[in-house]
Amino acid sequence: MIAGAAAFGITGAAIVTTTMLSTAGAATAWPTANGSKAVKSTIPVSGTYDGKMQKFYGSGALGGDSQDEGQDPIFELADGAVLKNVVIGTPAADGVHCKGSCTLQNVWWLDVGEDAASFKGKSSSATYKVIGGGAKNADDKVLQFNGAGTLTVTDFRVENAGKLVRSCGNCSTQYKRTIVLSDIDVTAPMKSIVGVNANYGDTATLSKIRIHGDSKKKIKTCVRYQGNNTGKEPTELGTGADGKTCKFSGSDISYE
Repeated sequence: MIAGAAAFGITGAAIVTTTMLSTAGAATAWPTANGSKAVKSTIPVSGTYDGKMQKFYGSGALGGDSQDEGQDPIFELADGAVLKNVVIGTPAADGVHCKGSCTLQNVWWLDVGEDAASFKGKSSSATYKVIGGGAKNADDKVLQFNGAGTLTVTDFRVENAGKLVRSCGNCSTQYKRTIVLSDIDVTAPMKSIVGVNANYGDTATLSKIRIHGDSKKKIKTCVRYQGNNTGKEPTELGTGADGKTCKFSGSDISYE
């Protein structure tokens, strides 16, 4: 873990925080912010932005916390940008937007607004990485995958949410999307971990998924949909592993 974090430029206290969370799991307290900053207009990021564990929250035009579509984000990342060591408080507006490939490392959402992060790159070679961090209190989706490419989420925590990741089911432009989830702590209540569109060739690969507080196994692991580009609600086709769209085995999911 430490060697991997150092490769991404996380050092000092940030390493300790991420390592402790990975070891202790969902029982460990969420990070304490190092001060706070009101954000009145979207912060553009190119290159690397290190928030140094400050809490950023929306105010003014970004002061809403509804589920309305089309809100502006707190951060907007250019292609190739890195956002790290950030706590996003409430109101959270539409969290983080990635316009192309991006990396989010050690980013925490305390109270998700519309979505925590949305991935919008148009290239099939786009890569989006979410490394460490976590999100809680999302009425619906945490990570919204609207664009093309591959989304990889590792060492992440999610609590009290609708879905961790959703491949857009009814965007006007659709793509084949690849989702990889590994080393994830999921704490109930939640509806599902990931939703993908089987008809567009999406895949979701799950490993080291730890589900907490769901002894009756009500949380759906991987949901397959018939997506569309007309704006209609997508049709659910099935849930669980099928070896093609939803790729995992029983040993990849544990209940704790």
